[in-house]
Amino acid sequence: MRIETTGGNHERVRVRTALLLGCTALVALPSTSLRAQEIENSGSATVLETITVKGGGDDDANSIVATQTTSGSKMATDILDTPASISVITAKEMEERGVKNVEDALKYTAGVTTDFYGSDDRFDFFKIRGFDALTYRDGLRLGAPFGGIREEPYAYERIEVLKGANSTVFGVSDPGGSVNFVTKRPKRERFGEAYVTGGSFDHAEIGFDFGDNVTADDTLSFRMTGKLQNADAEYDYSRDDEKFFMGGLTWRPTDMTNLTVVYDHLDKDGVPGGGGHPVGTDFDRSRFFGEPDFNYRGVDRDSVSVMFDHDFGTGLTFNANARYSDESSNFGYAYISGTPTDGSTIAERAFFANDSAAERFIIDAHLQYDTSFEFVDSRTLVGVEYNNTSSTNNGYFSNDAPGIDWTNPVYTGAPESVPPYTSTNTDQKTTAIYVEQNLTFADRLIATIGLRNDWIDISETNNLAGTTSDGDISELTSRFGLTYRFTNEFAAYASYAESVVPASLGVEPERGEQYEIGVKYRPDAFPALFTASVYDLTKNNITRTNPATGFEEAIGEVRVRGIDLEAKAEMMYNLSLTAAYSYMKSEIVENGAAGFEGNELSFVPNQVASLWLNYDLKGNGTIGDMTFGLGARYQSSYYFDNANTQWTGDSIVFDAAYTYDIRENTTFEVNVSNLFDEKYVAYGGFGADFYNPGRAVFATLRHTW
Repeated sequence: MRIETTGGNHERVRVRTALLLGCTALVALPSTSLRAQEIENSGSATVLETITVKGGGDDDANSIVATQTTSGSKMATDILDTPASISVITAKEMEERGVKNVEDALKYTAGVTTDFYGSDDRFDFFKIRGFDALTYRDGLRLGAPFGGIREEPYAYERIEVLKGANSTVFGVSDPGGSVNFVTKRPKRERFGEAYVTGGSFDHAEIGFDFGDNVTADDTLSFRMTGKLQNADAEYDYSRDDEKFFMGGLTWRPTDMTNLTVVYDHLDKDGVPGGGGHPVGTDFDRSRFFGEPDFNYRGVDRDSVSVMFDHDFGTGLTFNANARYSDESSNFGYAYISGTPTDGSTIAERAFFANDSAAERFIIDAHLQYDTSFEFVDSRTLVGVEYNNTSSTNNGYFSNDAPGIDWTNPVYTGAPESVPPYTSTNTDQKTTAIYVEQNLTFADRLIATIGLRNDWIDISETNNLAGTTSDGDISELTSRFGLTYRFTNEFAAYASYAESVVPASLGVEPERGEQYEIGVKYRPDAFPALFTASVYDLTKNNITRTNPATGFEEAIGEVRVRGIDLEAKAEMMYNLSLTAAYSYMKSEIVENGAAGFEGNELSFVPNQVASLWLNYDLKGNGTIGDMTFGLGARYQSSYYFDNANTQWTGDSIVFDAAYTYDIRENTTFEVNVSNLFDEKYVAYGGFGADFYNPGRAVFATLRHTW
């Protein structure tokens, strides 16, 4: 007999004995619907009989090791059976490391680089395998982090990182990979936590996350999550305030049907950054060379998400996710745009501002059919997606900001106005159809095929020129993969995947393709996942602005070859770890008249490594349990420009954490980032230096129930 999950999560599950925290314990798994089936020796399809038992699935609040993902395909799949490199940052891992933002969450992930914009706090800055990465929420597109809204990680149960070109999963995306945020949903049980946090830069924060059943028969459940923060950043004349609230209801009219509705509100009142420091100087990070009266960054977003699934009980399931969001954001600041080389101490400055708004509706719906033919298990998924976005974007820039003497800074106040350089209204409608097929032969060999076509209709109005442009784009992408399960613990895979992302109207889309091979090992003896992969990634039709015409054009090709190694493990002797190593060799293969062929890509280090260790020390009745955490992040040198004329040096940064159990369900936690206050130039090359984030210490009192 083989046991698989139903309700769209048709995965093999295994109950295994784990050595955790120095004692023997059965891994606790949430309740889910499971399916048992017997295979007859005939060529006919087997109808699957549905039963309900306990077990199967991940518990992200209690483990750093995830076993399943939906980021490798729209189907919930065992990570060992997915022909791609996937990393999952669970809620427990985020809590252990004291994650404050998305960049913090991704810092210990193989193939991911962060912090390369230093103290520029406008957006989430990260790259995957050398390229910018698009973000998604519950499989629905959010957009590019650069220029987008910084997400609140406390809203999410986990963060899934899919590496490599793969537009067949979520749609248009860059070839390096994508990040999928999984929303916290109501549970079938009473649970909760509340916390208060204080620390560096006058940081004060309170938060809560709790839920329960509304009805005695578990058919209706709710969850409330929120955070209120009043804080500054690490430089003068700054603020980092936030209000976040999320509420959800889940209705289960039958064992086969689930409907979840989640509303969330995000309000941020901050600043865009410290404005940079003069090149070659070594000021404290707190020194501010912008303009206190022209220094703002605001975000206001409301979203409603609806998630529905139904199991027809015959191997056929239906799933639909939809989200409506209304958002606005802005920023304005002065930054150092040039450092003199004639002995003067007057740095040049520029004013930069932006005001944008967007209204988005996106829905994805698909049918999945699972069946078996003799020694072949088949999973077929067919779906459609529709995305309608209306947005406005106004940009302002001026080189005429008054200079500032860095030996005796005198602020001159906010400008009366800043000239606009861009003002656009954009309406974009995207319709897509996709199909995915998984065939498992004799429980060992798994063939994966994915095809997707996106039709994109764009209308863009240039308000400054008074012109409107329209465009239609149709793009087909594919992926193919083979996975072989040598044992229940060890698998190897090979894959080919494509990506596509539109650049702008009148320009050919940027396309990527990747070849990858890898191995994965998940021991039965204790919760752990070890992965290794080698890849060859190429991106064509790189878009640039022609200096002669002033118009964008597609030209060029870049390539990244690399190795990713990663381990997450909860071992004996009360020890757990997260370890990652990546080697990336980037190359500009073709660059037209720019003449950078053979150079490396900017902001792509050759080597990145990290290690986080957690040790649990059991109490003795008088002294409570304690947990000690220590992490280290290494990053090799990288260039600031594609000409490879300016660069930063190697760096290693340490982080630490400590938790003390005051009493049952109540803990005191201390988290320190950049423990030794390591300082280096993370971004520069244009007239200013931006340092990496400095040491920050936060203490938290947390109570759970």
